[in-house]
Amino acid sequence: MEQETLVQDDVGHVKEANGLIKELQNPPADSTTTVDGSNSTPFIHPTANSHPAPPKTLTPDQEAKYASLLSTVQSWTALPTSSNSSTATKEPLSDSERLWLTRECLLRYLRASKWHEAHATTRLQATLIWRREFKVEDHTADYISQENETGKQVIFGYDNDGRPCLYLNPHKQNTKGREKQMQHLVFMLERCIDLIPPGQETLAILVDFKQSRKGENPSVAQGRQTLSILQNHYPERLGNACVKNVPWIVWGFFKLINPFIDPLTRDKMKFDVDMRKIVPPEQLMKVYDGDVEFEYEHGVYWPALNALADERRKEIRQRWESAGKKIGESEKYLKGVGEAVGGRGEALEDGKAASAVM
Repeated sequence: MEQETLVQDDVGHVKEANGLIKELQNPPADSTTTVDGSNSTPFIHPTANSHPAPPKTLTPDQEAKYASLLSTVQSWTALPTSSNSSTATKEPLSDSERLWLTRECLLRYLRASKWHEAHATTRLQATLIWRREFKVEDHTADYISQENETGKQVIFGYDNDGRPCLYLNPHKQNTKGREKQMQHLVFMLERCIDLIPPGQETLAILVDFKQSRKGENPSVAQGRQTLSILQNHYPERLGNACVKNVPWIVWGFFKLINPFIDPLTRDKMKFDVDMRKIVPPEQLMKVYDGDVEFEYEHGVYWPALNALADERRKEIRQRWESAGKKIGESEKYLKGVGEAVGGRGEALEDGKAASAVM
């Protein structure tokens, strides 16, 4: 009977979260509203003063390399289901995989490959195969739920550049299985990406080791696997990594994994900085010296986060389908700003997008 009541409560939370999100579909630009108006659920949008930096204009050579990579990717019909070449079969690209291959995605891999087209092509294929092997899209909120019962990872607020903030709380570790812990991390990275606002491509990670004890901090193997996933399969996605209260044992951990950290990733890591200069205080948790008194309540936060992310993904999918389901679509358009690219090298002129996809 008690279990039945809990299930009903969870369903109620999900319905309530969905209803609140629909009411907040088009909030004002300066909105700092959370899903339910309290401090216990995610913020809907960045503050009015949190804006991503404008993208750099591509050179003619970079535009040519992008166009060539786009043409190559558009020619893909099937890819292996496993990185094990001796046993892997090939399957056609799914709509979700084609949607994942946006203009900005291809550009991220080109930048991460120092504009070497062949390397970018290889890396894109490797990530699509990894996503199939890792079953990124199969891990549901219900499946991951137990991992986050203590609030050891929380997406809450946006930094000064409009990046969603992923808080990692090692002292709230509640499980031992490394495989599912890594699935949990990837699940939260994906939810951060769902909540990235138009014009921004990166996220911020905030870690506080103040209350962590021996055995709760990540192992070297976990650190290396996390870096591998971030660097190989989420290139150009990390905008900030702020770490507080680093104990000597964790300094030792960072020294051990330092040789495996890509220099660009290493440059984004900041230690014991004033968090109020990174994240607006009105969207920063008090334990990180912000103004928000946040208390994690799994039955409230978890359904609210996932209902919000589900709604964002649904909107993106609808825009992608209405624009012709093209590889190379614009992420800004998919998130509700600007015109469709339609799988071309540059955005369509104002007013032409609607007729182009009719």
